[in-house]
This record gives sequence, structure tokens and C-alpha cells, in this order.
Amino acid sequence: MAAFFIVFCISFSVTFLMTPLMIKLGKQYGIVSKAGGRRLNEGDLRQVSKLGGVAIFLGITIGIVVAQYLNVPRFDPKEVIRVTGLLLGGSIIFVVGVLDDIYEFNPVQLGVAQIIAAGIAVAFQIFIETFNNPFTGEQTGGWGYIVTVTLSMFWIGLMMNTVNFMDGLDGLVGGVAFIAGTMLFINSAFVLNPAQTSVSLLPLALMGASLAFLLYNFYPARIFMGGGAMYLGFLLACLSIIGGAKMATILLVMGLPLMDLAWQVANRLRKGRNPMHGDRGHIHLRLLDMGFSQRQIVVGYYLFCALFGVLTLIITSQLFKFIAFGVMLLLIGFGFMLVARFHQEEVSSS
Repeated sequence: MAAFFIVFCISFSVTFLMTPLMIKLGKQYGIVSKAGGRRLNEGDLRQVSKLGGVAIFLGITIGIVVAQYLNVPRFDPKEVIRVTGLLLGGSIIFVVGVLDDIYEFNPVQLGVAQIIAAGIAVAFQIFIETFNNPFTGEQTGGWGYIVTVTLSMFWIGLMMNTVNFMDGLDGLVGGVAFIAGTMLFINSAFVLNPAQTSVSLLPLALMGASLAFLLYNFYPARIFMGGGAMYLGFLLACLSIIGGAKMATILLVMGLPLMDLAWQVANRLRKGRNPMHGDRGHIHLRLLDMGFSQRQIVVGYYLFCALFGVLTLIITSQLFKFIAFGVMLLLIGFGFMLVARFHQEEVSSS
């Protein structure tokens, strides 16, 4: 418990203390959000600093480094290698995210950076080795090197883009990342037997930094995380792999934003557009355009993600988790159809 307290408090404190400085530096050097195109958030109109990702990165990195020196049980002989890959790959995608806030890279440049970061993670032993078959309860794995690398890099890239696409409302990404980190922490520290104490400290660092940042980022936001969203996506992808695959947890927690990503990619391809170019088609932005407040939408996301995240902790059967995932997809799909239909009627009437 002392180790848990130390890591959480360090990550929280560093991010909490650094965020006001990032607010000041963002405004001083003009690294702020500007209204235009799909950017119609109130914060865009107020030109809010986009350097929040720096405070998050520092809080998480320092928390993870401190965790490596704490006297806790460690069972994974490759843990140091994997943590090194997590820090190195995360640092690269973080730096690219900050530069993107300044220079606005195109989708190809961001895609190359994501491939490099994911490649580093895989090179440092962060890859998907097995997963549990929901119908038999047995582990399935033993794939060839090409399949393992491809699957792992796809998963990491998917999570980076999912979290990045979700970053459209005050407090949305920070809160969902905190919920996802909490589920990973509880699973590693209290559900698994034996407990993966050392591994559980990693999402705990993410929790502390996300919560501290949320105090400044919840509506009305005083700072945005900017490129820090890709960094958080990278961390969640890697943390769901380190210490044994916990992808079912992330799939259920992140089901709504993952479905939103798939929906947007399909719509943009159907219209002959680049799927990586942003617009206001995301579900959270459509709900905002329909008249819901930012707080209502964000809290709704929190509740939905937390509900299905808790299910991964209390349901032990892989089959029941698979059924829960299917039910979640049906609920989300039905909700998307209702929103799309309502949005179309509004467009037709206007």
C-alpha cells in the first residue's frame, strides 16, 4: 500500500504543479488552440494552451521511474526491458505530439511516428503473445513472428488513434484514461492471483497524472492536452499487454470510443475522404451540436466506460465477457443510429 501511495502521489503532484506552468508557457509562445473548421470548442475561442500533455508526460514518467526503485514483488524477468520500451516509445510519440501542436503535421507524418513508437514497443518485448478463447477458456497463441508483430503494432496504433480522435471535449480523454487506468490497476493489484504488484504501479502513475490534469481540464478547461492524447493511447495499449494481456479490460472500457473511430473511418471512406482527416462527425461532437452540454456528454462517457470496465472485474468467465462485449456493441450501434437519424432530420429541416 505504501508503494501505491508513493507512485500515485508523485505522479499526481508533478502533473498538478507543472500544469499551471504549461498554461503560462502555452499562452506566452502562442501554442494555443484556435477556432476554425471543426474546432468550435469554447476553449478554442478562448485560445487555451495546448501544452497539457507535457505535464501529463512528466508526471507519468517520473512516477514510473520511481516505481522501479520501490521494494515490491516482481515476477516478470523482462519487466525492466518492457518498461524501457514503454518509456522510450512513449517519449517519441509524446515529442511528436508536442511538435504537432506547433507545426500541425499531416496524417502521413503522424502515421510514420506512430509506427516508429509501436515498433519500439514491440522491439522491447511489448507484444501480444496469447489471448483467451471466449468459447473454450483456453489460451490461444504460438503465432509466427510476423503475425505477432503485425497484431501488436495494429493494437498499439489503434489505441493511439482512438484516444486522439476522442479528444474533442473538455475533460473527456483525461477522465476516460483515468477510468481505464483504474481498471488495469485493480485487475493487476487485486484480481489476478498472484497479484502483479510491480506491474500495477504503471497504470497507477497514469491514474495520478490523469486525475491531476483533469482538475484543470474539466469544463470549462484552462488547458488542453494536445498531442498528449496520442501518448495516453500508446500507454493504454502497452499497459494492456505488459504483465499478461488485459485487452478484454481495455476493449470494454474503450468500446464506445473504439466504435466511434470505426464509424468515422467507415463514413469518411464511403464519402471518398481521407479517414485520418478530422471533422465534426464524432459522436461526442454530434451530441454537442444537438444541444447537449459538454458536462452532460463527458459524464455520460464516464458512466458508460466505467460500467463496462467494472464488468471485466466482476465477471470471471471469458464467455460472459465476450457476451458483455457483444451487448455493448449492440447498444452503441443502436445509439449511433439514433444520433445519425436525428442529425439527418435536423439537416433536412434546415
